[in-house]
Amino acid sequence: MYRTLVVTLITALLIGCSSGDWRTASREPAGIAPSPAIETQPVIEVYAADAFGWRGWFAVHTWIAVKPANAKEYTVYEVVGWRLNRGQPALHNYKTATPDRYWYGAKPEKVLSMVGDKAGELIPQIIDAAERYPWANEYEAVPGPNSNTFPAWVGLQVPELRLDLPFSAIGSGYADNDQN
Repeated sequence: MYRTLVVTLITALLIGCSSGDWRTASREPAGIAPSPAIETQPVIEVYAADAFGWRGWFAVHTWIAVKPANAKEYTVYEVVGWRLNRGQPALHNYKTATPDRYWYGAKPEKVLSMVGDKAGELIPQIIDAAERYPWANEYEAVPGPNSNTFPAWVGLQVPELRLDLPFSAIGSGYADNDQN
């Protein structure tokens, strides 16, 4: 009876925390990023949101967004493992006015926000680091490289960011394995 109860509870928890179907989960903006229509200064933002489904109990997904001075959109850099299944690099970037979108139902939180001249100085270094990321075509949930390895690696390449990822950014420590 005890074993049946434990299995039932674990199953209920896993099903209850599945966050539903990823295809219908919210990807709406959270409204926490400076609007590029209003903010003309350079901006650097790093976000973390609970990972999808049960993984969100203990892990986050992180990404970086940069907006040079007077840009009408941010460039978002992130690692997504399923892209490899489609023959695409895990690391990708895209342009958007809303870099603070929910991560498949999970509201993001700011890990870092920098606006102004210092952000303008560091954006080219972030872009350069993204272009040199050694695991752009690799993904392994644990121990990494994964979505958290990328921002951690950029933080090591651009120490002036003083990027401090949350403890739940599992895989961020893999960035210390830089082979370059």
